Amino acid sequence: MNKDLTQGDPQKVLWAFCMPMFGSILFQQLYNIADSLVAGKFIGENALAAVGNSYNITLVFIAFAFGCNIGCSVIVSQLFGARDYRSMKSSVYTTLIAGGALCAALLAAGLLSCDTLLQLMKTQPEIMADSSLYLRIYIWGLPFLFFYNIATGIFSALGDSKTPFLFLAVSSSANILVDILFVKGFSMGIAGVAWATFLCQGASCLVSLMLVIRRLAGIQTKEKPCLFSWRLLQKIAAVAVPSILQQSFISVGNMMIQGCINSFGVSVAAGYSAAVKLNNLVITSFTTIGNGISNFTAQNLGARKLGRIRECFRAGWKLVWGICIPFCALYLGAGRFLLLLFLNKGSDTALLTGQQFLWILSPFYFIISIKLVADGILRGISAMGRFMASTFLDLALRVILAFLLSGWMGSAIGIWCAWPVSWAIATVLSVSFYRRSIQKRMEG
Repeated sequence: MNKDLTQGDPQKVLWAFCMPMFGSILFQQLYNIADSLVAGKFIGENALAAVGNSYNITLVFIAFAFGCNIGCSVIVSQLFGARDYRSMKSSVYTTLIAGGALCAALLAAGLLSCDTLLQLMKTQPEIMADSSLYLRIYIWGLPFLFFYNIATGIFSALGDSKTPFLFLAVSSSANILVDILFVKGFSMGIAGVAWATFLCQGASCLVSLMLVIRRLAGIQTKEKPCLFSWRLLQKIAAVAVPSILQQSFISVGNMMIQGCINSFGVSVAAGYSAAVKLNNLVITSFTTIGNGISNFTAQNLGARKLGRIRECFRAGWKLVWGICIPFCALYLGAGRFLLLLFLNKGSDTALLTGQQFLWILSPFYFIISIKLVADGILRGISAMGRFMASTFLDLALRVILAFLLSGWMGSAIGIWCAWPVSWAIATVLSVSFYRRSIQKRMEG
């Protein structure tokens, strides 16, 4: 059901819109968590390290899919808020066509370069074959990843966050069952983990696209929308390209950090692989809330209701801190038990590595969450230059400090310490950009 985000109490409207998105991302993360959990428990520590190793490369492809999602979502939100339904439909069709072309190019490039990328990350010989196999199967599923992300972006732009939640709840639950069936029942090893994700994400993609087509057909326009518009593509690209660059550079930075982590051995890499999945569950939750804030901001910008955007920041702050409290307490108090979901009790080095990672990072969730709220507003008002500046600063500092501190301290703890420092500095920058941007628009 489509929902107008420009009416009603901003906090109530935002929270009602974002909470299903939060639930959606919990299920979305189950895809990756299930892969690591099944690999670590039913195959072994090397398989867990292989999935984690490949994951950093898959994030590059996810970055492009996410860019298509947020680019389409922001522009569709603005046009929906402005009641320009003809252009809104055209922007959807344009994104589907352009996204398909981009996906085809990435699929070809990924198949040709995946082994080279794994070698650049200093992948250990004992996990190279599994990493390559997992990654190749994942790349063949890129069309499902792209079109599913575009579909969920469209639902969110129309104010519907419940439909994507239902998709993910069903597909993620199915993914866990198929993971176990393929690995434990059919003894398919790491290939079974990858094929389970491929099949479940494919089914979700096809169903979501059919529902998007039906939803758009129910919105009447006086004139027939065009199937492709260069003008709208430029608007979409103005939001999508910076988002793609931001996520891609973060992924490349993570690959560089992964190379540094790999130099400390397979056990450290396995511990990081388990802990980073728990960390990504939280960070991706904040990012998804930020996407909801972008939709809220874009609709209200289209409707010229700028005062509601300021109220959105305060409401978003309360929402993400409400998420921070239980996750921080859980990771500090029960991190070891959560890591044992992925690791066996004999993996002492891996367990200690994962615990140290969670102990150092989790208290700083209260800081990075504020940055992602401010980033959501910056994207919603299309202030992409400022959004990129704070994000690239975060990434650059994290990569540089990871190498410097790990070398100085002689352990992977130095890598983990790089996160809080870069988060704190980038958050100050993002919040200052948000305040200046809103003040300028209010005065204009």
